[in-house]
Amino acid sequence: MITKQIITKCVSTRALFNNVLMTTSRYNYSTESSSSPNNNNESLITSSQSKEEIKKRNREIIERIIRVDHAGEFGASRIYDGQLAVLEDTKVGPLIKEMADQEKEHQRKFDQLLYQHRVRPTALSPIWDVAGFGLGYVSALMGKEAAMAVTVAVETVISDHYNDQLRQLHDNNIDDQELKEVVKKFRDDEMEHMHIGIEHDAELAPLYKPLSEMVKVGTKAAIWLSTRVKWIIV
Repeated sequence: MITKQIITKCVSTRALFNNVLMTTSRYNYSTESSSSPNNNNESLITSSQSKEEIKKRNREIIERIIRVDHAGEFGASRIYDGQLAVLEDTKVGPLIKEMADQEKEHQRKFDQLLYQHRVRPTALSPIWDVAGFGLGYVSALMGKEAAMAVTVAVETVISDHYNDQLRQLHDNNIDDQELKEVVKKFRDDEMEHMHIGIEHDAELAPLYKPLSEMVKVGTKAAIWLSTRVKWIIV
């Protein structure tokens, strides 16, 4: 009799324990089911925000590249115009004219990219117009060696800047193949101009080192400003 009572109590206890487990499992499932949509929605929102932030960042990078490169090619073109005003009828005249034409071709391409990407040009273009021509003109008055020294200094900075832009496009996974190809080609053109300047006695210019450093500092400052100053329509 006692054994029978013990067995009955054990069965009852086990049944009660099973009921508790089933109730707990149903509660957990209900809780997970009710919270799952919210978690999914939060993940979707976070993912969407992340994509928008990346898209905005990449857009800003592309805008800065196009804006500063447009300004740089315009300034370089004006430097060669200033040099041609003095040296056009000399032996190096045709060579400078060839480089000037190439810079104008670069500028036309960036004119196109400004329109294509709806990028505002820098507000400093009028300054680069005068400063570029003045630098080219004064350097040419100092002799063809000084003119070539300016070419080497400017093109060295611009070539390095183009390399920095290519790394930036790569590091941010920006898949704008046209822009990459343009930057690569123009970098190679600027490096060719740099080598032409060296081959035509740039390093024989009076005060070559201080002149070169001064032009490099000025070019870097122009790049920094042109990257950040937009055209503001009042």
